[in-house]
Amino acid sequence: MGLFERVLILETSSKIGEVAVASADGVLTHRFLPEARRHARDLTARCEELLAERSWKARDITAVIVSIGPGSYTGLRIGIASAKALAYSTGCALFAVPTFSAIAERIAATAEKLEIIADAQQGQVYCQRWMKLEGGWEEADAVRIRLFAEWAADVAAGSSIAGPASSMYAEKLPAGANLVREEFRESSSVGLLKLAMRQESRWRAAGWDLEPIYLRGSSAEEKRKLA
Repeated sequence: MGLFERVLILETSSKIGEVAVASADGVLTHRFLPEARRHARDLTARCEELLAERSWKARDITAVIVSIGPGSYTGLRIGIASAKALAYSTGCALFAVPTFSAIAERIAATAEKLEIIADAQQGQVYCQRWMKLEGGWEEADAVRIRLFAEWAADVAAGSSIAGPASSMYAEKLPAGANLVREEFRESSSVGLLKLAMRQESRWRAAGWDLEPIYLRGSSAEEKRKLA
């Protein structure tokens, strides 16, 4: 049985989560999880539905792929904890894919630079710059948190813009920047699967030591520091 023969994919970094089942040929079927129903019990229920549709049992899964952020604190915790539990209980392979990498995977390299942003609240964004490489994109720097205004001032003309916050700030993007098509702005099961398969050794995770890409504490933790 191949490593990607029966795959479960968990994307919980955005407001609208997604669960999917896939094979090496691509995503077979999926379900979206609205923000109001992105709890552990709802994620489990949607996963069970998808597995039942394929007549798969949890023990039949050969790999689980999970998005590790940056993104929603609650969503990431739920998705990663679920992926760890499944990998531990069934022995399937675990792949931990950065959310921004999954977004870049699906965007055609038609510009020299790509900027991916996600909302970090309080006028800030998670941001990462990508450079054009033959056949795709390569990280130009690490994910950082910056004030939106500071980030926007550094965006080169002609850059492609994507990420969960690109729509949110669409009217404030710098002149000359180009929003990618809406369907490619956020992470998806398709991007997660393609990246895990293309860079299998890079994104295969050890297990219990897996942590989300947070860069800082939660809102409650940050407020406690200031108290």
